[in-house]
Amino acid sequence: MKKHLPNAVTCLNLLCGCLALTNIFAGRLDVGAWFVAAAALADFADGLLARALRVSSAIGKDLDSLADMVSFGVVPGAILFKLLTSSEPATPLTQYLPYVGFLVTIFSALRLAKFNNDTRQTTSFIGLPTPACTLVVASLPLILSHDRFGLHDVVLNPLLLLGLTVLLSGLLVAELPLFALKFKSLRWGDNRRRFIFMLLAAGLLLGLQAAAVPLVVLLYVLLSVPKTAAR
Repeated sequence: MKKHLPNAVTCLNLLCGCLALTNIFAGRLDVGAWFVAAAALADFADGLLARALRVSSAIGKDLDSLADMVSFGVVPGAILFKLLTSSEPATPLTQYLPYVGFLVTIFSALRLAKFNNDTRQTTSFIGLPTPACTLVVASLPLILSHDRFGLHDVVLNPLLLLGLTVLLSGLLVAELPLFALKFKSLRWGDNRRRFIFMLLAAGLLLGLQAAAVPLVVLLYVLLSVPKTAAR
């Protein structure tokens, strides 16, 4: 029975991704964003549970990738599509522009396929993980729905959305080593980078809420740079 528990949590991730999509295409992007957050928690929990129970399987690995493709591949593309649709009045020149958002979906698929076949990514990542990419995108509707800092016009700027789409797509498949939030022990020396990241991320989230998410992901990339430079 216990070997199926991680897969059940993975299926919860997939369900949250499906619920996110239904709300996004119904125009409730903020609700969809919260389902993305729930999917990310489930994605983190299934790996944690599998390691705690010491169970793993090829089916579990494939199921995890398939769930991630929906929750962290199709969903961010759909959010960008909807944001780009509402960012500019439709004209003959711009009516096809929103479909550019699905570049993130395509590069997420490439990222997941690469991850499944790259033996270098057992204890760390190479390229931005799809959940991190999706959390950046999902933060945008939450920033719009709780606009404490007057960022509405900035978030809906089509040039910013297109630039973000291209940047995230590139980071997904970049040869950029990034640390993973996997703790083998709680010793400071073994996890200094992780503890620093978690403390700074918590401070940013408390102070800026949804607007902090892009900064947290940027912080994650920057804290990985010293490790990359050392190699």
